[in-house]
Amino acid sequence: MTNEVYQISWPTRDGDFSRNVLVRVYGEGVEVFFNRDDEIQTFECMSKHGQGPRLLGRFADGRVEEFIHARTLSAADLRDPEISAIIAAKLREFHNLDMPGPKNVVLWDRMRNWLSEAKNLCSIKDTKEFGLDTLEEEIGMLEKELSRDYHEIGFCHNDLQYGNIMMDEETRSITLIDYEYASYNPVAYDLANHFCEMVANYHSETPHVLDYSNYPGLEERQRFVRIYLSSAGYQPSDADVDELVDKSEKYTLANHLFWGLWGIISGYVNKIDFDYMEYARQRFQQYWLRKPALLGSSRYLPVIKQ
Repeated sequence: MTNEVYQISWPTRDGDFSRNVLVRVYGEGVEVFFNRDDEIQTFECMSKHGQGPRLLGRFADGRVEEFIHARTLSAADLRDPEISAIIAAKLREFHNLDMPGPKNVVLWDRMRNWLSEAKNLCSIKDTKEFGLDTLEEEIGMLEKELSRDYHEIGFCHNDLQYGNIMMDEETRSITLIDYEYASYNPVAYDLANHFCEMVANYHSETPHVLDYSNYPGLEERQRFVRIYLSSAGYQPSDADVDELVDKSEKYTLANHLFWGLWGIISGYVNKIDFDYMEYARQRFQQYWLRKPALLGSSRYLPVIKQ
């Protein structure tokens, strides 16, 4: 939904086997979301850590990457207990990576930048429909509420949908790919992002439609978090698990605003065939629906049109 990605194959001189590479053509307008030079630096560093494909070359509007011989997961795979456990352990390993540069939380400033961009792009009608003039206050409130207690900071992927997770069927090893949005953030935010992505099926006839009846239940989230914490080398208590599950649930609110703003901006700058605006509506609807229960607030945004 951000880039066009191609597999390129050609025979070797002796003709015994083919060479394969991946060519990524950057989507139009996506530079508003992240700094491409920073993303390339992250990509190269991830490769050196053995975490992802190698960078083979760059051109003006894209790059050439090593082709990973593994399959991209499906929406159903995220709900498979065995695969989910492998993802949880891999995510802990990812969060523990020591990446170059400052280790400050990026989430809040990025959301404010995206809000400013959305306001610049939006028509008066869309600005009113999505309540953009109220969101600066919402972001500030969320940052204050979610920063009251200690939150572990780690290097987060920030886009843990199934299409960014690959599995080698032979070794059952997981590789996380596509680091455009990766940065240091609270690990609870990344866990929340993964849980939120379980409601999506981007390969259905209506890829923009999110089915929140598929949101993982408490037991499933507890199991994921327990495996995530256990992979660090110690056995977490029930209290440890419940605390991180609770923090993650609150960070779903930040996820909804983050990806809601992404949807609005993409609707204006990206030409890929995807109903970004309807996607954004659903994320904002979930934010206002879940906010009272998670933060005890009675403030609501005017109903967003269906």
